Amino acid sequence: MNSDPDSSLATQPSLLFKLRDWKDAASWSEFSRLYRNLVFGFAKRSGLSHAEAEDVTQDVFKRVAETLHEFESQPERGSFRRWLLNLTRWRIADKFRDRSAAAWQNPSRTDTDDRTSTIDRVPDEAAVNDWDSEWRQHILDAAMERIAHRTNPRHFQVFDLYVRQQWPVRRISRNLGINAASIYVIAYRLTAQLKAEVSRLQAQLT
Repeated sequence: MNSDPDSSLATQPSLLFKLRDWKDAASWSEFSRLYRNLVFGFAKRSGLSHAEAEDVTQDVFKRVAETLHEFESQPERGSFRRWLLNLTRWRIADKFRDRSAAAWQNPSRTDTDDRTSTIDRVPDEAAVNDWDSEWRQHILDAAMERIAHRTNPRHFQVFDLYVRQQWPVRRISRNLGINAASIYVIAYRLTAQLKAEVSRLQAQLT
């Protein structure tokens, strides 16, 4: 894979172009399916509640729809992935400011709503590294899901046990009743497919 994550994870212009159309339900559905967990998970890890993280996710997607044309017209902003991170962090900070305002208006509250978010306490570089790490795992999970959907279930089970769970070949052979040669062939073929799918997603997404 490319050693520069920003260059290897460049969003395809065609995907962003399709998102300009609010009526393109299929493209927005795909965008949501691929990005929602990333944004939601980052918001949760920052210290927000489930409901607050849901609000952040919806706000970020709404902001993307409203300002996507600004991103496309200003290439100096960098990668779409990094721009999405900034939108997410801003919305998270808004939620914690809302908490502080609510606590100020109701000083009798004894909960921790006035705490600062994790994202405000962690240096920018650390937050970016966390986002990038989650992004790489997000791509791998999405690629695995797609491979699973189009692969013989038994073959995918072999691949999962041998490659992901690192079972010994003898154990897989004994449990699934398949010879070692077939296990190696299946693992090699699906590993190649997984790498190809990861590369495709890296080129499509950001």
